[in-house]
Amino acid sequence: MATEPPDFTTSQATTNPDAAEGDESLTPLEQEVLDEYARLLGNLNNMSTLLTDLSANPSAEILDALRGLERKTSLVFTLLKASVYSIVLNTQIRD
Repeated sequence: MATEPPDFTTSQATTNPDAAEGDESLTPLEQEVLDEYARLLGNLNNMSTLLTDLSANPSAEILDALRGLERKTSLVFTLLKASVYSIVLNTQIRD
């Protein structure tokens, strides 16, 4: 279940087409800074949506890998207990 990466925008020196053409209260630099903040807001919203989806629906691949890791860890723990028991038993037999 592969999802496409979100479409993050990059900064470009363009004016905002949504701004009123007759609005002379902002300098071009101020308008560019506001455009950057608007793009940043869009990117953060995209990232927030993606992270929400990932946290709500864990990938099946990750879950399968964790199940395999759990089985291996369980096997190692069982073997370790058996080894410790064997050492303790051998020590008691010698004494």
